[in-house]
Amino acid sequence: MGGGSAELLSRIAAGDGHGENSSYFDGWKAYDINPFDLHRNPDGVIQMGLAENQLSLDLIEEWSINHPEASICTAQGASQFRRIANFQDYHGLPEFREAMAKFMGQVRGGKVTFDPDRIVMSGGATGAQDTLAFCLADPGDAYLVPTPYYPAFDRDCCWRSGIKLLPIECHSSNNFALTREALVAAYDGARSQGIRVKGILVTNPSNPLGTIMGRGTLAMLAEFATEHRVHLICDEIYAGSVFAKPDFVSIAEVVERDVPGCDMDLIHIVYSLSKDFGLPGFRVGIIYSYNDAVVACARKMSSFGLVSSQTQYFLARMLSDSEFMARFLAESARRLAARHERFTSGLRDVGISCLPGNAGLFSWMDLRSMLRDKTPEAELELWRVIIHKVKLNVSPGTSFHCGEPGWFRVCHANMDDETMEVALDRIRSFVQQEHKAKAKRWAARGPLRLSLPRRGGATASHLALSSPLALMSPQSPMVHAS
Repeated sequence: MGGGSAELLSRIAAGDGHGENSSYFDGWKAYDINPFDLHRNPDGVIQMGLAENQLSLDLIEEWSINHPEASICTAQGASQFRRIANFQDYHGLPEFREAMAKFMGQVRGGKVTFDPDRIVMSGGATGAQDTLAFCLADPGDAYLVPTPYYPAFDRDCCWRSGIKLLPIECHSSNNFALTREALVAAYDGARSQGIRVKGILVTNPSNPLGTIMGRGTLAMLAEFATEHRVHLICDEIYAGSVFAKPDFVSIAEVVERDVPGCDMDLIHIVYSLSKDFGLPGFRVGIIYSYNDAVVACARKMSSFGLVSSQTQYFLARMLSDSEFMARFLAESARRLAARHERFTSGLRDVGISCLPGNAGLFSWMDLRSMLRDKTPEAELELWRVIIHKVKLNVSPGTSFHCGEPGWFRVCHANMDDETMEVALDRIRSFVQQEHKAKAKRWAARGPLRLSLPRRGGATASHLALSSPLALMSPQSPMVHAS
C-alpha cells in the first residue's frame, strides 16, 4: 500500500494488531498448506495446535438423530419454524438462557446456581472476551494475566478495544501455579509505569497447562480484586473437560461461599460450548456477570455477534436433557482421560515428560532438555524442525508468553486414534534418530584428549574422554551439552 493510501484506512485495518504474526498461527498455516490425511496425504502435517474436542461428537450426533424435533428444519420441528426464523431479540430465547444456566450449574456439580437473566450471548468465547473488554476498560488500560496464557487473548481482548495484557510471571518450579507475590509484583509494576490496571484475566482450567486453580488461589484472586477495585474475569471454557481429580472449582462457588466480603460487581465468567462439546462452529459464547451494568451493556453489544436462533433452539432442547448431559459429561471425561494417558505414556516411553494435568484437550510438553540453548531462539529452531521435518504442528511456549524456553502445547483430542498413533510414531522416530545421530557423531569424533598440567606447568598424562561437545551440529536445534 503506497502513495499515502494507508491514510484511507483505520488504524486497526492498517495495523497488525490481530496477532497473526505469531508462531502459534504460523503453525496453523503450515498445516493448512499440507494437511495430514491418513489415506490421501499420510506424509502431511498433523494438526496438534488446535484445541478441539472430537472425541465425543458421536454422542451428540446420536442425540440429534433421536430428537429430530430439536431442529426447525425437520418435519417434527417445523411447527416452530416461523417463530424461530423471525426471532430477533438479542436477549436470546428464554428457553436457551434457562437451559444454559441449568447446564452451567450441572457442569459445576450442582454446587452453584446461575441466573438465566445474567446470561449474555456472544459469537463464541472470542466475542465474549472482546465484549467484556469494551465493558470493563478503556484504551491504554490493562489486564494482568498469569503466564503462560492462550496466545489469542492478545487478539480477543486487545485488538479492537485497545487495552493491554501484562504478564503475571509464573514458573515451572511450582508447576506454574499463580502466587499472590507474583500478582502483587505485576500489579505494582504496572502502577509504577503509570498503567491503570482494570482487571485480572485467568483461564481455569488453564490453557495451555491443563491444570485447575485451587479454591485458595481463586479466593485470593477475589479478595485481591475487591481490595484493589479491579475486575476478575474467569475464562471457564474447559470447565466440562476435567477428567481426573481434583474436581473443578468455579469462581462462582468461591465468591458465594468462601469470600463473604467479595464485591460481586467485579466478578465475570466467560463460557462457551466450543471446547467441552466440540462445537466451535456453533459460535456459542456466554458472558455471565454479577454486575447489572455490565449485563445491560454487554446485551446491547451482543447484537453485533448473536447466536442464531436456530442454534439456540436446538441447544435449548439438548442442554435441557439432564439425563443425556450427565451421560455425555461422564463419557467425555472417560474418553479424555484415556486419550491423555495414552498420549503422555507414549511420550514417556521415549523420555519426554509433560506437566501433570487433569483437564483440557492438550498437554504441556517439556522439551527443555532438547534445546541447543536455553533461549527463545533455540526453542523456535526446535519448533521449526518439528513442523517441517517431523511434520507435527505443536505450539511453542514463547507464543503463550512463557518465560522458560522449551515448553510446547500439544493437542491430542482433535484427532482419531489412528492419527494419534501416527503422531506418536513420528515423535518416537524423531527422538531415536537424534540419539543415533549423537552416537554417530560421537564415534566419528573419536576420543577427546585432555592435557593435564604437571607441577611446574608441564604437560602430563592424557585422559581419553567422550565429549558432549563432539555431538554439536550447527544445523541441529537439539541440545548436545550435558
